[in-house]
Amino acid sequence: MTKFTTREKIKHLLGFPVIIASLGYFVDIYDLLLFGIVRISSLNDLGLEADTVGTLIINYQMIGLVLGGILWGVFGDKKGRLSVLFGSIIVYSLANIACGFLPQLDFADKGMIYAWLRFIAGIGLAGELGAGITLVSETLPKELRALGTSIVAGFGVLGAVVAQFTVELAGSWTTAYFIGGGLGLMLLVLRISVAESGMFQSVKEDKSISRGNFFAFFTSPKLFTKYVKCILIGVPIWYCIGILVFMANQFAPEMGIASIDPGKAIMWTYISTSVSDFGSGWFSHQLQSRKKAILYMLLFTLLGVTLLLFSGPKTENMYYFYCGWIGLGCGFWAMFVTVSAEQFGTNLRSTATTSVPNMVRGTVPIMLVGFDYFKTSHSVINAAAIVGLVAFALGIYATLTISETHNRHMDFVES
Repeated sequence: MTKFTTREKIKHLLGFPVIIASLGYFVDIYDLLLFGIVRISSLNDLGLEADTVGTLIINYQMIGLVLGGILWGVFGDKKGRLSVLFGSIIVYSLANIACGFLPQLDFADKGMIYAWLRFIAGIGLAGELGAGITLVSETLPKELRALGTSIVAGFGVLGAVVAQFTVELAGSWTTAYFIGGGLGLMLLVLRISVAESGMFQSVKEDKSISRGNFFAFFTSPKLFTKYVKCILIGVPIWYCIGILVFMANQFAPEMGIASIDPGKAIMWTYISTSVSDFGSGWFSHQLQSRKKAILYMLLFTLLGVTLLLFSGPKTENMYYFYCGWIGLGCGFWAMFVTVSAEQFGTNLRSTATTSVPNMVRGTVPIMLVGFDYFKTSHSVINAAAIVGLVAFALGIYATLTISETHNRHMDFVES
């Protein structure tokens, strides 16, 4: 195991790939969660129903993320990691700018136009994290990999906090969309100086190696098992975000709370997630295990969810407190994506690392359907608990049974 001096660690961890990936994920999270923050205000301004139409729009965005995850993942393995970092940011930046012009559209069904714009934004947003984590994972020494990806995720999720403050300070959801799109286009200029991954370049030169074959995950039992387990590990995170945080206002009546602002719920969740993401790499390093770090954080999150749902009447601030608790537990997002990168060879790494987190996000519509179905015969709290039980059971099982990747060499290919 290589020992690094403090100067060498700083040089690696604050290198250009880490900085650019961090900034990219920051803008990505800003734009990804902006609709969740402005859902009620924007739909009310457009004369649309916040919960029904809002759920439809979230579903469109998440489906876009799934399709985009496959598209950009394959593209990253065939054409290079940098091609994704450039292409994806153009797509979602322009889509977000277009969302800011929605009030001026008087000739169409604004609900469906909004949904399609979030679908397009979802396609673009899907490429950012996977490409960034893949690039950082392949350029950093294996001893510093977890710390580097933690920096990317820890800084990146602060985009949600900035999005909430931007909406409050700007006083206009349209302005927040314009700012998000503008930040993306500014970042595009900075990416010109980023170098391509050396591992990818060496694989690219070998014409006998098949790259970016998404269907390989479904034709090889070994790859399929690893791929599905990687997805299941992340499902509890987006159960928490998609139901407990995005739909926070729906829990208010049963908990005896006058109102809950989903935007503030998102902000407090992601403040804690940022702290936890920064620390998850160090936690994994101390335990010498990715699996143990993820498992302990999953169990901590599960405890917070149980207390949130079943500890009795609450105040609005108490709900935000539990959102912070859950966010602290969900900081294994960086670790989960890193594990996805480490599980697969260089010729399939971008395809896996980009599509896996977006497959996780794509389970949100499924969980929302289940949530809405169980609400017809159960309380909102019990409906959320049923969906959560399934999500956490699958996540814990996958974590316990997937192979350990701590300090694994990544210079290999899948045959």
